Amino acid sequence: MSEDLTAGLRTDDSAGSDGGGSDGGGSVGSGSDEELVRGTVAGDTAAFARLFDRHSPCALGLLVKMLGSRGEAEEVLQEVFLQVWRRAGSYDPTRAGVRGWILLLARSRALDRIRSRRARQRREQAAHEQGAREQESRVGVEAEEPVGTRRLEARERSREVFGALRELPDEQRQAVELAFFEGLSHSQIADRTEAPLGTVKSRVLLGMRRLRLTLQARGMTA
Repeated sequence: MSEDLTAGLRTDDSAGSDGGGSDGGGSVGSGSDEELVRGTVAGDTAAFARLFDRHSPCALGLLVKMLGSRGEAEEVLQEVFLQVWRRAGSYDPTRAGVRGWILLLARSRALDRIRSRRARQRREQAAHEQGAREQESRVGVEAEEPVGTRRLEARERSREVFGALRELPDEQRQAVELAFFEGLSHSQIADRTEAPLGTVKSRVLLGMRRLRLTLQARGMTA
């Protein structure tokens, strides 16, 4: 959604611009940062496009450094500027400059993503440890059962599913886990991750599709 937004804004901007670029002193086209924010508040897509072009490279650099993944950083960057577009009226020039404000939003989003990543890793570790404990507690019983029992097959299937989950991109894996392990709806996932609802639905759909293909490639029924 946000990619469509910024792409459309660049088209609008290029159609109405005189072709001027950045002068290296904080100006792209006409207007100061504060004027561009005021234009964004008023719904001026050209002003927002200039704001994006002016500050997105610096914000992207910060996000790549924090997240360690350019692809993930680019996705978060779009979320940051979607927030700028929707909440430009909340900008307070007495607290920070426009670039500082945007970088603060980017840092906050990146920290949210990092916390979510760590929470997912803790859930995976807890699930692994629980599986190990259950396996130890059933050693005596399983010794009396044939190797190909349903219980063994179920445990093997669980290992395969968790392995396939770890191969998903972080954002898809998070959406699938929240949907199927925590039972959250798409709207609840959007609220939890502060991502657009359409983006959440796409992540769940793509994640499940990729998970299914991975399991099928391993000879399992998805």
